[in-house]
Amino acid sequence: MSELQLPTYADVIAASERIAGVAHRTPVQTSRTANAELGAEIFFKCENLQRMGAFKFRGSYNSLAKFDVDQRRAGVVAFSSGNHAQGIALSAQLLGIPATIVMPHDAPPSKIAATRGYGAQVVLYDRYTEDREQIGRDLAQKHGLTLIPPYDHADVIAGQGTAAKELFEEVGELDYLFAPLGGGGLLSGTALATRALSPQTKLYGVEPEAGNDGQQSFRSGAIVHIDTPKTIADGAQTQHLGQLTFPIIQRDVDDILTASDDQLRAEMRFYAARMKIVVEPTGCLGLAAARAMKDQLKGKRVGIIISGGNVDIERYAALLAQ
Repeated sequence: MSELQLPTYADVIAASERIAGVAHRTPVQTSRTANAELGAEIFFKCENLQRMGAFKFRGSYNSLAKFDVDQRRAGVVAFSSGNHAQGIALSAQLLGIPATIVMPHDAPPSKIAATRGYGAQVVLYDRYTEDREQIGRDLAQKHGLTLIPPYDHADVIAGQGTAAKELFEEVGELDYLFAPLGGGGLLSGTALATRALSPQTKLYGVEPEAGNDGQQSFRSGAIVHIDTPKTIADGAQTQHLGQLTFPIIQRDVDDILTASDDQLRAEMRFYAARMKIVVEPTGCLGLAAARAMKDQLKGKRVGIIISGGNVDIERYAALLAQ
């Protein structure tokens, strides 16, 4: 796969320098309750407290900061269910780059509003009948825009890897690390940082039970495509892994696990009640999987990446009440 020029940990280091002072170095929090319930020492990397509310800002800013003068003048186009949309829109605003974002019409209204609020033009589509990737390519070709996909891009992957880099720099080596998995940008970037800084760590990607294309791909050795999964984890409603993310995951990740929507609701309640933080359903994937395998984690040092906290307040309240 070398012809694809997979990103390396050196790219993660460069990204961390590029986003320094712009992206937040998010806090690592602990919970005595979580430690007691899992019988382990748990470290939560809180990307729900990142700018625009999710880790996506890291990869977005890293990508746009590398644009040349012509690319900056012409603008960027991206497609996203929400967090990448906001990450690109905010990064583009900060860098003075025009942005067009292709978003599903049923994306959380707060995410659409936030994307527009950052100054981006939003193009809506139907995620169940239309191809967002084709829409993005068509807009890029028609208007001379640079397309930055949500996960399958070397600069995006390198930027996302900076979250795990910061985690290891703060807490040292870990026995286990859990990261949410949609298209694989966060997990593949996390893998690059993990193998460089804590090579013995058992690294797990976690995706929704209803959308386990990553698990199928990992175990079959080839990228599996699925229909858009129906899950409350809207940030992980992807249909397949990427040409860049898959080989990194295949090489550097120990396994892909899944979590049900009911498990995600339970962890949303845990984060709200015990840690006093708002976490979107996708951001709960890591803790849900860790809790399910707690017998293996006893006495271990465990990292959990909370990917984001962007969820409509009405939907959040309804999910907590279920």
